[in-house]
Amino acid sequence: MALITYNIYYRYFALINGISSGRYKLTTGNLMTRETYSVLKQKIEKEIQKLQKQAQALQAKQRGPVLTSIVRSMREYDITPDDIAAAYNKKAGGARTSTSARTAKKTTTTVKRTVPAKYLHPETKETWTGRGKAPRWITNAEAEGKSRNDFLIAK
Repeated sequence: MALITYNIYYRYFALINGISSGRYKLTTGNLMTRETYSVLKQKIEKEIQKLQKQAQALQAKQRGPVLTSIVRSMREYDITPDDIAAAYNKKAGGARTSTSARTAKKTTTTVKRTVPAKYLHPETKETWTGRGKAPRWITNAEAEGKSRNDFLIAK
C-alpha cells in the first residue's frame, strides 16, 4: 500500500512540475495553466481511486484463504466464536481498549513518582535511590573495600 501511495505522489509531482518520466510526458514545460492543472489533478485523482480499489480487491483476495484456515482450525480444535471473542477482548490485566483510548493514554503526561533514597553518604549527606548507575562516592567506597550496606538508610 505504501508503494502505491509513493507511486501516486511521484506521478503527481512529475505531472505538476513538468518532469518527463516513463509514460508521463508533458509538453507544456514548467508553466502550467489553471485548466491544465485541474485536468491533471482530475486524472491523478481518478488514478488514485483506481489504485485504491485495486488495493482493496487485493486485500479481499488475500483474506479468503486466511479465513478458511481459521475456520478449519476452529473446527479442528472445537473453538466457538464466543471463545474467539473472549480471547480477542482479553488483554493483559483487563479489557481491550479502543485505539482512541490507547492514543489518549500516550498523549497524557505521566507524573513521575519520586523514589525514596536508599543510601546516604554520612559526611556529605548525598543520597542515592539505588537505581541507575552508582554515584562516585559509592563506587569509591566499594573500591576501598567498604560494603554498599554500610550506606543504607535505617528505617
